[in-house]
Amino acid sequence: MADTTDPRAAHPDEFEGNTQHSQPGLTHQMSPQPDHGEKTYRGSGQLEGRCALISGGDSGIGRAVAIAYAREGADVALIHLPEEERDAIATAELVADAGRRAITIAGDVQDEDFCRDAVAQTVDTFGGLDILVLNAAYQQDRDGIETISTAEWDRVMRTNLYSMLWLTSAARPHLHAGASIITTTSIQAFDPSPGLIDYAMTKAAQVAFTKALAQDLGEAGIRVNAVAPGPIWTPLIPATDWPADKLAEFGQDTPLGRAGQPAELAPAYVYLASDAASYTSGAILPVTGGKPL
Repeated sequence: MADTTDPRAAHPDEFEGNTQHSQPGLTHQMSPQPDHGEKTYRGSGQLEGRCALISGGDSGIGRAVAIAYAREGADVALIHLPEEERDAIATAELVADAGRRAITIAGDVQDEDFCRDAVAQTVDTFGGLDILVLNAAYQQDRDGIETISTAEWDRVMRTNLYSMLWLTSAARPHLHAGASIITTTSIQAFDPSPGLIDYAMTKAAQVAFTKALAQDLGEAGIRVNAVAPGPIWTPLIPATDWPADKLAEFGQDTPLGRAGQPAELAPAYVYLASDAASYTSGAILPVTGGKPL
């Protein structure tokens, strides 16, 4: 019998003492540190010569995807908030260590002009764009619908939804047959938590966006898909303002009994961007630890 890893015990299942008091969460303040595949991901040339732009590319899922894409042969542009510069530089260094070009683009995807400039900077630097990963997101724990301010509502909608429109519309003229757009939605789109009502709404909208856009762009040979993560240990989580006891048990309600790590998401993004997924479009790929969509 082959020597295989028990998925229930592959990564930590407790996260005590991790509360961060504001978004964005920062990687260096987390314990245990997330696994982005730094020591484990092995590429095989599946994305050789391609150029990718990842929003929220500095940390968490975005960092894991950047590492995997670089080791598969792609150049990578990383959109990040100015406060996340330390994380972004660390991710860019990992891309460079893989022998690929990396650029970091600091700004807020709530701003339309910034989104359009980020696409332009990517194309100017790399000479084109083949993969667009719409990964930036914002969430906070809500204590009832009456507690959500209009400013907070706007921040969630502009970060999670408006930015997708602006980035995709700016990227569209540069995308060619064989290009790929990948959205990070969530299990929250299908099994929403009341404390994340506004975030869950945006994730459901991202599913509709993905399916509709796949139909729209299919005739141009551009594929559009989404990954739906379950509970994943990223800086977004300790900065969500959950009670300490809830945070400590994060992900333990999955069939596999633990939260996932960013490294466990990256292969899904590689598959969807690669020629192996040439007949996959409009799909929502769950990586949820066994939780059904």
